Amino acid sequence: MPDIVAPGSERFRRLSKEGAWIVLGQAAAVLGSLAGVRLFTELLDPAAFGELALGMTVASLINQTVLGPLSNGVTRFYAPAQERGDLGGYLSAVRGLVLSAAAIIAVLILLAGAGLALAGRMQWIALASAALLYAGLSGCNAILSGIQNAARQRSIVALHQGIEPWARLLLAAGLLLGLGATSTMAMAGYALAVALVLGSQYVFFRKIAHDGVAADGGGWQQRIWKYSWPISIFGTFTWMQLASDRWALEHFATTQDVGLYAALFQLGYYPMSIATGMAVQFLVPIFYQRAGDASDRRRSANVSKLSWRLTGLALGLTGVVFCAALLFHAQIFRLFAAAEYASVSYLLPWMLLAGGIFAAGQTIALDLMSQMKTQAMIAPKLITALLGVALNFAGAYWYGIAGIVIAGVLFSGSYLVWMAALARREGMVRALDEAGRTS
Repeated sequence: MPDIVAPGSERFRRLSKEGAWIVLGQAAAVLGSLAGVRLFTELLDPAAFGELALGMTVASLINQTVLGPLSNGVTRFYAPAQERGDLGGYLSAVRGLVLSAAAIIAVLILLAGAGLALAGRMQWIALASAALLYAGLSGCNAILSGIQNAARQRSIVALHQGIEPWARLLLAAGLLLGLGATSTMAMAGYALAVALVLGSQYVFFRKIAHDGVAADGGGWQQRIWKYSWPISIFGTFTWMQLASDRWALEHFATTQDVGLYAALFQLGYYPMSIATGMAVQFLVPIFYQRAGDASDRRRSANVSKLSWRLTGLALGLTGVVFCAALLFHAQIFRLFAAAEYASVSYLLPWMLLAGGIFAAGQTIALDLMSQMKTQAMIAPKLITALLGVALNFAGAYWYGIAGIVIAGVLFSGSYLVWMAALARREGMVRALDEAGRTS
């Protein structure tokens, strides 16, 4: 008599396998990033490391306003396209949108070069160009990963997520040692590494795209754009908040302080984002598949319950890590950063707290995105981002690096509270609508 596997047991094994791949990929990414901090703080002095951090703000502009929003839209509509049996039309729409984004980035590279030349900042042209190139390649890589993650190809996504930080580390270090320890060489190494990873991603992506040559007969391009443009709008303000900490320090302090803060950020804020991002990456395709096109209120309510549970877990993890960092911040800096960066180690617990609280807010935002409520997120995203910019400049002016960290905690707290209030309100509206339909 053949063995009969219970559907629940089979589902548990499948989800466990997917979760294991995500943990493996994210763990490799975190280790690679931490190793990168250690190596680059040894190869670059704080001033050069600060220049690299400022260059990364240029890259984040592209990801927050162009390719990041597009990646969100592309990922969100994979499940509806699959349900309708129109992956060909969907992929045709994605191809057109990516080509348009690439044209925008090419124009921005030319404009940035011309603007810096006119301003007499010739030394920044190479760094800005390398940063924009890195941003474009990284964004395309994120789009492919988003589709593959939505298709539940967890092993492929995990493989490339784990490889990319190590590729950046090795190639950038090679250029720094061979051609000079400058921020431009480091950024060029980043771009080269992402280009290699993108090429590998595309080879695997073709397994999904082999039949994706149909015309966009389902209006997917318009639907992706309608979903993505609000994210692009508030992404502009989010970028202002994300970049203002470094530029505020550059204005009120020194580039060396920017370098010290960048090391603190990568050891504190970034790991918290990665840890929560691990759970979000696992749940995104599940959320989107369960929500479908967000027309079924019961399916939407189920997604909301999962989102609130994830938020609670994120906050609990943040509390544990914060307490541990209070005890061991000096040892962590000795292990992962050069000695000249140790003066800011006492701020590590608070940087971890800021990153964890913001990550919890992002898990609530995932619920809203699953419900197709991106337009409702514009006001809280805009206002909290502007608040964050003001706090960063005030903090940098009054207290330097410590002020920036305090500003980060206040910004993250305000973002979490507003996202929670918005999600709660949307849940109440959904419940009232359901009650009205059944009465």
